[in-house]
Amino acid sequence: MLVAIEREGAAHRARLEGEPEAARVTYREAAAAYRASWEAAPPGAYGRLVGMIKAAVLAGEGADAARYVHEQIGDEHALASAPAAYARAVAALVAGDDEEAAAWAGAMRTGGEAFDRAGGGLLALARREPDAYAAALDAIVADFAARADHLTGVRIADTAMLLEALAEPRGMAAHPASPLVS
Repeated sequence: MLVAIEREGAAHRARLEGEPEAARVTYREAAAAYRASWEAAPPGAYGRLVGMIKAAVLAGEGADAARYVHEQIGDEHALASAPAAYARAVAALVAGDDEEAAAWAGAMRTGGEAFDRAGGGLLALARREPDAYAAALDAIVADFAARADHLTGVRIADTAMLLEALAEPRGMAAHPASPLVS
């Protein structure tokens, strides 16, 4: 897990330094490390799958990660933890299944404020509601801007970057004017 977080931080730094190819390669390394960490973890460590699919999407390689997440997490929305629902919602959006993404995004919104904000963004993408998406993205960026600490040690709004990567092919990218979203 520590290797995955370190690789993700290195990818964020490369992205912020304007090195997209280095960032892509390093996000791929982070995704592989999160997957290995998931496979070695006790049951229920779904945050590792969130890290894996997020890094894979940011590397531009979300399809394989989406299939893997789908295989690893059952189909019962009501039984899912917020992190499991988060991973499945992202996987469903990557796979182009908006109905499934909306169901999983709804399931994740009971996990606290951060999950509610991210779930709102994912739900707006699934429903193709640009105004709701832009509002959710603004709330996410504001939350990251207010944080003193970031998981990877890099001051960046990675959730917003993930959402923007998912929004782009839908023609819904909001392009927030923030140095935390590169």
